[in-house]
Amino acid sequence: MRIPAHAVCTAIRDDIVSGFFGPGGRLTEEVLARRYGVSRVPVREALRTLESEGFVTTRRHAGACVAEPTAQEAADLLELRMLLEPLAASRAARRRTDGHLKVLRGLVRLGRERVGRAQGEDLRSLGSWFHETLAQASLSPGLIALLTQTRYKIAWMYVVEPPAQPAECWAEHAAIVDAVARGDAERARALTALHAQRSAGAHRPRVRNPQPAVNTASSPN
Repeated sequence: MRIPAHAVCTAIRDDIVSGFFGPGGRLTEEVLARRYGVSRVPVREALRTLESEGFVTTRRHAGACVAEPTAQEAADLLELRMLLEPLAASRAARRRTDGHLKVLRGLVRLGRERVGRAQGEDLRSLGSWFHETLAQASLSPGLIALLTQTRYKIAWMYVVEPPAQPAECWAEHAAIVDAVARGDAERARALTALHAQRSAGAHRPRVRNPQPAVNTASSPN
C-alpha cells in the first residue's frame, strides 16, 4: 500500500521539530525513504511541501537541507501568532458550534484539575489542545492551517517554559471560553491578545544567530 505524501510530510516535520534532524542537516531522499519505509516519490513530494512551509531549503551541491531560522525570523513568528490567535478567537465567538464549546469547557475543567495536582506535562498538552480547538472553532480553513503551521514552527524555534502561575493561565482560558460562549467577539479577541502577550514571555528562542546562516551543509543528527 502506498503511503501518502502528507503522512511522510508529517513524519519529517515532526523529526525536524523534535530536533532529530538539526538545522542545516542534509535530507537525502534515499535516507528518508529508508527511515520511513516508503519509496522516494512521497519523500520528494513531502520535501517540496516542507520547503514551501519554510522547514526545508534547497542548496546548490547539497540538495534538500533543514532550514536554519534566524533570531529575527523566530521573533517575527511569535509576533505573527500574537496577531492570529486573537483573530481566531474573535471568529470563534461568531461561528463556534456547540461541539466546539463543549470541548473547550471540558479542557478548561481538566486543566484546572491538573493544576491542583501539579501535573505539568498534562497541562502542556491540554494547553496545546485548547488553542488548537479554539482555532478550529473559527471555522476558517485558511486561518486554521496558518495557525497550525505557526505552532509547529514555534515548537521548532522555541523552548517553552511552564507558566509560573498555571492557575492564572487557566483562568484566562476560562474567560476566553466564556466570551466565546456569549458570542462576544471583541472581548474574545481582547482576552486572547492579552493571554498571548503574557505567554510570550515563557518562550526562549533556540536560535541565536542574528543574521542568516552561512550557506553550508552538515549531516543530520
